[in-house]
Amino acid sequence: MSLSSHLEELKRKHQTLSASVEQLQRSPATDDLEISRLKKQKLIIKEEITRLAAH
Repeated sequence: MSLSSHLEELKRKHQTLSASVEQLQRSPATDDLEISRLKKQKLIIKEEITRLAAH
């Protein structure tokens, strides 16, 4: 997998996680632990995107 395709895949995953977090936050039966877990995943992916984009 090339660097650019890997970055695109990470960006897609980040966007998917963002949508999931937003949907869960709007839900009346919100699972705070699940939201927290998804936000941590988003942060890890964002850091990886930043690290790879810097190279």
